[in-house]
Amino acid sequence: MKRIDLNQIEHSVKIGDQCPAFEPNVTEDCIFYADGEPIGFFMRQMPEKMCKLADLANKEFRGKGVPKVAMIRTNGEPSSMKERGVQEIKQMSTILGSIAPKPHLGRHYPSRHSNHQVKSAQTFIKAMLLLARESERLIDEIMPEQYQRQKELFNQVGDEWKFGNLFTSSISNYNISAPFHKDGLNIQGAVNVIITKRKNSKGGNLHIPDYNETIDQCDNSILVYPAWRNVHGVTPIEPTFEGGYRNSLVFYPLNAFLSKD
Repeated sequence: MKRIDLNQIEHSVKIGDQCPAFEPNVTEDCIFYADGEPIGFFMRQMPEKMCKLADLANKEFRGKGVPKVAMIRTNGEPSSMKERGVQEIKQMSTILGSIAPKPHLGRHYPSRHSNHQVKSAQTFIKAMLLLARESERLIDEIMPEQYQRQKELFNQVGDEWKFGNLFTSSISNYNISAPFHKDGLNIQGAVNVIITKRKNSKGGNLHIPDYNETIDQCDNSILVYPAWRNVHGVTPIEPTFEGGYRNSLVFYPLNAFLSKD
């Protein structure tokens, strides 16, 4: 795999800004290094087993059996989309795994997401859990020191809060272009996994302004990255045909589930 050394640059991006449409400049398999240490990696094509699991999870997620928070974006679409008759872009998300307490919202205790109790979502949940575990094996293969570091951190996480062995939670996003943000609630020293499924769409690539890097999140690609480390955002997603989409299957570790003892 190619080595990419990440060198920090000055920029004016702020959390909450919308991410512009940058062209990808990371387009091949690589390992990211910062300060001489590997911190993440990108693969354009996952191993076959992972691709099959991602196909299944994506199919289930897009079906009616999986509960989703849905919205419709009808404003601010590129004129080219309107010319092709694309009048709206559906956006959906689904959370699995553990949910941290949020007292300001009246949720004072941690919990397992209610989606786990939905009978029609069980195939999706199983596929996502297997995909998380295969992702962990890939991390162990490519970044064994990171795998051991994260596994040791997870010795402080109760088994009831784990989603796999290195993560507490998962979110699946359909056509969501996230504005610039930093995953500040994640465990520092740990990594996220972002698996991309897409069809008839362009854009939807992760941009990291600290390094001026934009990762080409093509279909069946995997990005492993410490999302707590830098501000990042997703470039605009544009279906190139009616029904086109860019879906991300994300696994992440929440700091709230580390033992405070």
